[in-house]
Amino acid sequence: MRLLIIILPVLVSSSLFAQTIGGSSVFNFLKLPHTPQLTALGGVNVSVTSNDVGLAFNNPSLLKKEMHTQMNAVFNNFYAGINTYHLSFGYRHEKLKTNFGWGLSYFDYGKISQTDAMGNILGAMKPTDWVMQVSVSRSYLQKWNYGTSFKFISSNYGIYRSNGIAMDFGVLFTDTANLVSVSLVAKNMGYQLKKYAGTEAEELPFDLQFGITKKLKKAPLAFSFTAHHLHQFDIRYNDTVFNNENNGVENESNFTLDKVFRHFVFAAQVFPVPQIEITIGYNHLLRQELNIANTTNGLNGFSMGVGLVVKKIQVRYARTQYQNNTAYDQLGLSLQLNEHFGLGKFGERIGW
Repeated sequence: MRLLIIILPVLVSSSLFAQTIGGSSVFNFLKLPHTPQLTALGGVNVSVTSNDVGLAFNNPSLLKKEMHTQMNAVFNNFYAGINTYHLSFGYRHEKLKTNFGWGLSYFDYGKISQTDAMGNILGAMKPTDWVMQVSVSRSYLQKWNYGTSFKFISSNYGIYRSNGIAMDFGVLFTDTANLVSVSLVAKNMGYQLKKYAGTEAEELPFDLQFGITKKLKKAPLAFSFTAHHLHQFDIRYNDTVFNNENNGVENESNFTLDKVFRHFVFAAQVFPVPQIEITIGYNHLLRQELNIANTTNGLNGFSMGVGLVVKKIQVRYARTQYQNNTAYDQLGLSLQLNEHFGLGKFGERIGW
């Protein structure tokens, strides 16, 4: 823990003072939501405390002892034949009073023709991106939980290959009496170890996120507010030619307000019965970046999801809108393996 306290400020400071605008960092697939509940919550959320080990992949401070032996698997068919896979696992070591997690997200872009400058086909390649991480979390007193994740990242695009290392660090405060949870997370603090051939070193997509979730005492409702990129005010993709051609000149007051709201993601959850959760989310940055001028843009930036949560299994489905006629669907399954294989609480049969 002392070592972590020493190296964390170094990594944060290096990330804060070397930031890039949207789209110009490396390993941007790290910003995508890997699990259905996170997708349904708007793609960015750090404060929802449901018993879903998939959320702990996004925020290590959400990893808790109730996730012991829980496995989360997500299979997705993305656009243009792209397939994405996610697997994560939670483990509680009672003697150490420490929670451990492991996760892998893999992006398979299919088979792509490889050509020369004249367009002659030279062969084929199978580009991939993947990240593997190990997480650790512990509790402090009764209301605090803190955790960190260590990542190894790899991108392979034919002869162009790169890899890097990164770390996430999160702190969670939970007030069960008032049904409030608050979290702060620093994500993707790290370095590109191997550069793509013929390129300079690039920055990782660092993000500083803060979130609050409040559940109502007398109604089966919960609301979440999340702010991202707190270290950088203007997070618009700064293509002035495109902006002028498609958006024209904006009113200065609306322009500033839009830049503020691009940091915010809003979500709500309804629990009609304890076993069912219904989620809706809105991501203003996503909507603004996907909108096309002078046309209807439907539900861009909105997301929804539904989940069935029982003792031994959790099934979740999410759908988020990309343009007015295109959406992305995710389906995830979580199994409590100790329940299925008859292990006692926290692995009693395996000699803890």
